[in-house]
Amino acid sequence: MLIARERASSHGQQRGAPVTRTTLTLLHLPAKRTGSAIYGLSTLDAGGRIADRAIMQALGWTPQQRLDIRVSRGLIGVFADERGVFRVSSQRFLHLPVAARRWCDLAAGSRVLLAAYPEGGLLLVYPPAVLDDVVAQVFDAVWGSDVDG
Repeated sequence: MLIARERASSHGQQRGAPVTRTTLTLLHLPAKRTGSAIYGLSTLDAGGRIADRAIMQALGWTPQQRLDIRVSRGLIGVFADERGVFRVSSQRFLHLPVAARRWCDLAAGSRVLLAAYPEGGLLLVYPPAVLDDVVAQVFDAVWGSDVDG
């Protein structure tokens, strides 16, 4: 937990009164993914909406389902969590929070790869920068880094 000092407010709170804030939890994935993945592609709109109903259906996520969203190394992980502060919309869309979009350099029109693991209740959102790294690693493994064109 972080303890910060907050300025005096107009409501009579003392200047410098301690305020307890929780730290952002990092994304920790198991060493191996559970089950087979179901893939999809989505284009983010201005509100960070991911509109792939097939993915939501495969995960069994219904409107108002509470979610936890975490970011680590540019990868976004979304989990069903009864204590989560995020929710599936009434149209079964997922809205990525502004902070996650900024950390992953996502904007309206960004295309993302979705990998859903229904058995583990996990959705991974791969932004373009992460996909670039993955493709480069696979290319180097298959063709080597010294390919003459």
